[in-house]
Amino acid sequence: MLSYIIWDINPEIFNIGSFSVRWYGLLFASGFLIGQRIIAHIFKKEGVQESLLDSLLLTMVASTVLGARIGHFAFYEPEVLLNNPLEVITPPFSGLASHGATIGILSALYLYARVKKMSFLWIVDRIVIAVALGGFCIRMGNLMNSEIVGRATDVPWGFVFIKNFEFSQIPRHPAQLYEALSCLVLCLLLFWLWNKRKTQTPQGSLLGLFLIWVFGLRFFYEYFKENQVAFENELPYNMGQILSVPAVLLGVFFLFYGWKNKNKTQHIFTDPAAAEKNRVGAASE
Repeated sequence: MLSYIIWDINPEIFNIGSFSVRWYGLLFASGFLIGQRIIAHIFKKEGVQESLLDSLLLTMVASTVLGARIGHFAFYEPEVLLNNPLEVITPPFSGLASHGATIGILSALYLYARVKKMSFLWIVDRIVIAVALGGFCIRMGNLMNSEIVGRATDVPWGFVFIKNFEFSQIPRHPAQLYEALSCLVLCLLLFWLWNKRKTQTPQGSLLGLFLIWVFGLRFFYEYFKENQVAFENELPYNMGQILSVPAVLLGVFFLFYGWKNKNKTQHIFTDPAAAEKNRVGAASE
């Protein structure tokens, strides 16, 4: 019996001439589209007008891509960012950093909340449910691309990544699959916790749980992954682990904040006029 799995998936679903549809792009887009439907369901259950969804989706797409691209170059290839900053917005967008995406999303949602006069923590506590699903889709896309491979292993579920010529000789940890399944479990857990309490969910608690879960496990999973860039070989911990530590600490802070303020009245909107406008808008939808 084989003690490993042969992974020889074509990253392209189909192509017409020079145009191709890839699994990664399909999964990346699916994460946003399915995530939008999850947030639409949440908005409906909590009485928030769905007309806010379009601007929220645009905010999420732009902040995710820009944050991930800038983060990749800032953390892994700073010389490219300094010498050719336009590379950030140049297709095909190879190189996305999840830590950069997290910073981009949180920053953009803070501005979004200010403009819409909504509670920042209320928004992010709901968005992280969709973001966890997006993390599952992106890591599955990495698996279909045979990229971000793990270290050599003799476990029976090791993958031989035939399409990745640099690492195609021996079985390796399917590190992408580890992270993908962790994100899927987190998405289900966060949705269950929200569904159980809805507006009574302590603000900041779901964000805190998200940060601790994703980046705590990220620190652990990095031990099973090949380093992305050469300079990481000289470090006691790789860049993914170094960046995960402050993210976990931030998660602990938000989790503690939510627990400390769990009995306080939760408000979706920070301005009475905005709350009334939403009430009228939601009633007419």
